[in-house]
Amino acid sequence: MSEPFWRVKRLSQMTPAEWESLCDGCAKCCLQKLADEEDPDGTVYYTDLVCDLLDVSTCRCTDYAHRQTRVPSCVWLKPEDLDEFHWLPATCAYRRLAEGRDLPEWHPLRTGQADSARRAGFAVCGRAQPVAGRPPEDWEDHVVDWPMEESP
Repeated sequence: MSEPFWRVKRLSQMTPAEWESLCDGCAKCCLQKLADEEDPDGTVYYTDLVCDLLDVSTCRCTDYAHRQTRVPSCVWLKPEDLDEFHWLPATCAYRRLAEGRDLPEWHPLRTGQADSARRAGFAVCGRAQPVAGRPPEDWEDHVVDWPMEESP
């Protein structure tokens, strides 16, 4: 039995389809984030506010193909940006693999079920709310710790 691709390939060696399949659908990268410009560690603070394109009931982008056009600040993870993945949650497959860790047991590539991150409690569904109508100066009131939860 051969090893799965994520155990034998570096992130930079993956095909576009393999790369995309690493996304577990948690939508934590869709959360609005804050950074303290004076913090030398570059700490990122997650809020419970999500991009208006995210369907909070399914944790799916409603216009994934055009998200960068419609939301210029949308995060687009690319292999060439591996050194910048430190801000991603510890549960994120891209960060885990970049750090030499394996995918968590609940990851869709391991379970064969697309909604396994949601069912395991590691998705934003039921925890996040749309950012619409909330000015950035109010985002501090929405800072939360749960996006940084660890997983096995």
